[in-house]
Amino acid sequence: MTKPVNTSVNTPVKSPVNNLEKIRKSLGRRNRSEQLFRWYGRLAILIGLAAVTVLFTDIVSKGHGAFRIAYLQLEVEYNKDLIGVDNLTDSEQLVLGNWQAVPKQALRQQFTDVSGRSDKRKLYGLVSNGAGFDLKDRLLANPQLLGTKETVWVLADDDIDTYYKSWLDGEPYAARLSDKQVKWIGELHDQGKIRLQFNSNLFTRGDSREPEQAGIRGAVMGSLFTLLLTLMLSFPIGVAAAIYLEEFAPKNGWTDFIEVNINNLAAVPSIIFGLLGLAIFINFFHVPRSVPIVGGLVLTLMTLPTIIITSRAAIKSVPPSIREAALGMGASKYQMVMHHVLPLALPGMLTGAIIGMAQALGESAPLLMIGMVAFIVDIPAGFNDPATVLPVQIFLWADSPERAFIEKTSAAIMVLLSFLIVMNTSAVWLRKRLERRW
Repeated sequence: MTKPVNTSVNTPVKSPVNNLEKIRKSLGRRNRSEQLFRWYGRLAILIGLAAVTVLFTDIVSKGHGAFRIAYLQLEVEYNKDLIGVDNLTDSEQLVLGNWQAVPKQALRQQFTDVSGRSDKRKLYGLVSNGAGFDLKDRLLANPQLLGTKETVWVLADDDIDTYYKSWLDGEPYAARLSDKQVKWIGELHDQGKIRLQFNSNLFTRGDSREPEQAGIRGAVMGSLFTLLLTLMLSFPIGVAAAIYLEEFAPKNGWTDFIEVNINNLAAVPSIIFGLLGLAIFINFFHVPRSVPIVGGLVLTLMTLPTIIITSRAAIKSVPPSIREAALGMGASKYQMVMHHVLPLALPGMLTGAIIGMAQALGESAPLLMIGMVAFIVDIPAGFNDPATVLPVQIFLWADSPERAFIEKTSAAIMVLLSFLIVMNTSAVWLRKRLERRW
């Protein structure tokens, strides 16, 4: 008999020490990768914070000067013959009155050595073109001043304001001023007859071609009326659409088609909605241009997809047990949705609505297409008054050649960012305040 051949192969047995070493190396690599990933995240956050800091620093450094403006002290005389007005109740006299002659006469009396047409023109350029009308409003508020004298502070010209601020900062900018005007400003400063005051015009007046007279009140009121109409239309429509699609609509190809298109509309560039509003609301329905009504309708179209998507997400977050319990207690589907699902989903819906309103507040492209880029001086008092909005106002000022509009633009951006921060903060607060635990 032949002996059986041993075909088994002697495989080396791995040492437990070697296995432990490999595990340690693997864990070390994993820990290093995790630490590296954390540092990447921290670096990304630091870069983002640095970019935001640079942005805000640049805006604040350029815009803080707009909250103060230069005023000149003059001794004015409300001379009836000079103005051409002896009856302040006569509207015709008020319209034809030579109101700008009052500050001009005060300047001539202040600088008696100035002669010649050219020098006088430069002298008159120290005060704003609207200084005479400001004195008119002052006189109408106190008619007893007619025929008397008083010492008042009048608004300086924008070039004077720009130079005086830069001069106080140690970097005088006199590009558009003559040597004589610079000399006169120095004399006024030495006499204490020029100073910086809080620029109330920025918050109380509408737009103007003169930077020192321009304000954001008209744009703020236009934004307010536009957003109110947008909220009144988009929130109920968006919530109703979300409830129907999520709770009542049959799950078929048609609803899938609608859902896909809603998601696609949320990614459509905003200017497309402006073109749609121009074609439908203005050209077809003949809604007036540059009014909050057409602006609100256009922004409603733009905001609806966002509100619908966030509202559907809020409805989906409600546990199915809530629905089952309500139906099990005998509630109809309508009662289940209105009494149980909707109150629980409402915080998320409100958050989405506020975020959509914040997005609408910062939009300018669709409103440019419907004519809200017009030069509007008057303050709108209703939904049908000509108006512009704050982002469009910023766009118009940024395109202006005057240097004084640079700080006006930055100041308006600061106001806009403040509104956006408040709206987004309120969205977070509302969600935390109204959120229910289950």
